[in-house]
Amino acid sequence: MRTKILCTLGPASLDSDVIRRLDERVNLFRLNLSHTPVDKVAPLIGFIRRHTAKPICLDTDGDQVRCGVVEGGVKVLEGHTIRLTPEAIIGNAKRLTLRPEAVFDALRPGDELGIDISGVVVGIVEASSVGATAVVKEGGPVCSNRAVTLDKATHLPPLTDTDLEAVRIGRDLGVRHFALSFARSRKDVSRLRKLGGAGSFIISKIESRAGVRNMDGIIESSDAVLVDRGDLSRQIPLEYVPMYQKEIIRRANSASTPAFVATNLLESMVVNRRPTIAEANDIINTLLDGAHGLVLASETTIGNNPVASIEMVARLIDAFEWSRGRRLILKARQRKPSGDEEKLPGGDFIAPEHLVL
Repeated sequence: MRTKILCTLGPASLDSDVIRRLDERVNLFRLNLSHTPVDKVAPLIGFIRRHTAKPICLDTDGDQVRCGVVEGGVKVLEGHTIRLTPEAIIGNAKRLTLRPEAVFDALRPGDELGIDISGVVVGIVEASSVGATAVVKEGGPVCSNRAVTLDKATHLPPLTDTDLEAVRIGRDLGVRHFALSFARSRKDVSRLRKLGGAGSFIISKIESRAGVRNMDGIIESSDAVLVDRGDLSRQIPLEYVPMYQKEIIRRANSASTPAFVATNLLESMVVNRRPTIAEANDIINTLLDGAHGLVLASETTIGNNPVASIEMVARLIDAFEWSRGRRLILKARQRKPSGDEEKLPGGDFIAPEHLVL
């Protein structure tokens, strides 16, 4: 099976010329409903379809807590007090929106919340259904619509009201690919499949403790699964994420369910034209784990080089599949490399003729 490339569209790539150039290597275009207002879903689907025939996937907001829109360059400071509100405001260092509103019913004094990926931690000192007051324990920058992690389990609906409306819009417009964020169980998958309608293709994202506990049922009931390493790292210790990635992919392969991997694949290319060697190595190792597809997000939504990012991941996939093909040929022929072919440590890898090793 040819490795798939899933490309998330956003401000940096929602351009007619960029989409046409991405179309050459992308297999599926993803719209993240966490960052897409529901009234923009139909216009964006129409715009994308005018420039590509590739399928579109609507990725739900799901069972997660997020902050709202914030002013540019917001930084909360350790020891300062911050007010958390369900109101849709422009956040700053003193006030932030949390959504969905139902999360405030779960907050209690003493709870801790992690905000964004920068390590911001706040402790709740007072809470009610209309808002909460917190003290910043670890400061740092906060960006708009970023994930918020609670130190205890919450029981939020698997799909938000805006998810339900966006899925309905997509279904009526012929969208058949849907991604379930924070999939918790087989039941969640079945619900989205029913909402998506006949012929829907459900990609379940395993990115929470509940998802890991119930991964077998999720894998069996899904058309594909996606390991979102970023959100998973907020639920389990970061140092264990690589092992969870390998185990989820292994179980998905055993069930003949395609497995995709997302987060930080080419993060440095948000700014730079080339990735780090570590990123290239990570992608190849992810493919060696058995992943069937790779998902670019920030690289193509807010990055400076969305087309270059897709071209780079495509080149890495080409290199991986070329080497895999050569290994299979060698194994089938049951022969060793001839004297003019250099064998590298780690297996029967034959260097391309145009490379000087």
